[in-house]
Amino acid sequence: MIGPRLYRNAETMLAAADPVWQSAGEHGLIGIQVDSESNNRLTVRETGHTFANMVSCAYLGLNNHPQVAAGAVDALTESRSTWLVTSTTRIRHNLLVRLEEELGELFGAHILPGASCTSLTAGILPLVASGHLGGGGPRVMVFDRFCHFCMAYVKPICADESLVLNCPHNDLNYLEDVCRRYPRVAYVADGAYSMGGAAALDGLLELQDRYGLFLYIDDSHSLSIMGEHGEGFVRSRLAMSPLTVIVASLGKGFGTGGGVAMLGSREQFEFLHRHAGPVGWSQNMALPLVGASLGSAAIHRSPELPELQRRLQRNIDLFDELLPTSFAGNGLPVRRVDVGDAERAVKLSAQLFERGFYSSAVFFPIVPKGESGLRLMMRADMDEQLITEFAGHVRDLTSDL
Repeated sequence: MIGPRLYRNAETMLAAADPVWQSAGEHGLIGIQVDSESNNRLTVRETGHTFANMVSCAYLGLNNHPQVAAGAVDALTESRSTWLVTSTTRIRHNLLVRLEEELGELFGAHILPGASCTSLTAGILPLVASGHLGGGGPRVMVFDRFCHFCMAYVKPICADESLVLNCPHNDLNYLEDVCRRYPRVAYVADGAYSMGGAAALDGLLELQDRYGLFLYIDDSHSLSIMGEHGEGFVRSRLAMSPLTVIVASLGKGFGTGGGVAMLGSREQFEFLHRHAGPVGWSQNMALPLVGASLGSAAIHRSPELPELQRRLQRNIDLFDELLPTSFAGNGLPVRRVDVGDAERAVKLSAQLFERGFYSSAVFFPIVPKGESGLRLMMRADMDEQLITEFAGHVRDLTSDL
């Protein structure tokens, strides 16, 4: 029996996407096995080919920071365990409790940790849809067209609880019309989008104030790189409330792993701790990752954080000057070089890899059909020469566009 396919269609998606993925594999662009000295020097052991990683989301370079690595070792030594392998609903290690408290102080929110941002979303979003997070009955769930796959993936589950709608990207008029028609609405979106750009946050806050709009925002791509304490694009611009949940990966700018949900009240923490499914299963953040995160948190309290943020911004500005794209000037680290055709994107990525730079070819369903290109990220640990050389190669290889 063929399902109704209201929220996903694997047959259509794979028919369009898998041939391009196979082409990327034939060009040696997926499954690359490397040894690493840093983000900027990866080596294929068998061939000796060395290249710079232009797609690492470690925006501040903290994944290679000695203090972060030392934190992982210290936690392993202290706990003498990788993790408790027990539901955190039942038992939590004191190291994890300490991380909740320290991140709560940094980000000004109640912190619910999880094995990943994806597991947090899978556990929380259905409870937003059912209305049990905060009470009052089911909410109409409006998903931004470009929201991350980890959120879109939960649409069918949310649809078992309430009406699910798809919103054109950042279309506040569409969203306000839904708010006028339905008394309880939630909007699901990214803060800083994984393919570039950001949420129309000012307008969203106006709708929240006017209609009681619930905001569920994944801000993984701006955590650590924005805000006085690295709280991110969204949290640094709004006050926490029971109508806002911000989720973020610790595996990007923060430099470690796992994920966190920023909540507006302790009551929400306790409720989700009991009922948010995969958040409370036996696989939570491994204790060495908890220790690494404590090490990163210490850096977030130090003068080193604003210095790293400044270095990142300097590199973003340099790239925008050398190779302007549609997202130039937005202050965020994700950039896209659009070429249109998927095979052209794969070929361009392969040519750059030969020249010593890895950048991701992106194509449907990662981006809409006809909008294929390269995705790359700026980082604080890149030097100006690397960025200048990369931009020069891109200009050379795309001179006919």
